[in-house]
Amino acid sequence: MAMTISSGAGNELMVDMNTTPLIDVMLVLLIMFIITLPVMTNSINLDMPQGPGPETQRETINLSIDFDGTILWNGTVVPGLAQLEQYFQSAAAQSTQPELHVRPDKRAKYDHVAQVLGMAQRSGIERIGFAGQEQYLD
Repeated sequence: MAMTISSGAGNELMVDMNTTPLIDVMLVLLIMFIITLPVMTNSINLDMPQGPGPETQRETINLSIDFDGTILWNGTVVPGLAQLEQYFQSAAAQSTQPELHVRPDKRAKYDHVAQVLGMAQRSGIERIGFAGQEQYLD
C-alpha cells in the first residue's frame, strides 16, 4: 500500500486510490464464505422406495402378561419361561417373522415385563410392540 504525504503544498491532489474499504469488504465476504461453506456441503443421501412394495400380511402374536406374572400366548397360558423361550425361538425361525404385540396389565411388575422383552430380543424377535396403551390413561 502506498501512502502519499504532502510536503506542505496544499494544492496538490492525491491521485492514489484508498483501498482500505475494499479490503475490509473482501475480508467480510471471505469470512462469510468460510462460515457458510460447510453448511452448503452437508447432505444426507436417503434411499427412498421407488414404488409400492409387495404387501405381506404378517402373523401377529398376542402376548399378555397378567398382574401375577401369568403369561398368555395368543390366549393360552404358558407354563414357564423355558416354554416361552421355545415359542420365541420357533417364531424367530420363521421366514416372515410374526409381530409380537405385548399387552402387560397395568398392575404387572416391571421385572416380569422386562424379562419377557429381554427374552424375546435374545431369541431374535425383531418386531415387538406394545398393545393396549389406553389402560394407562387413568
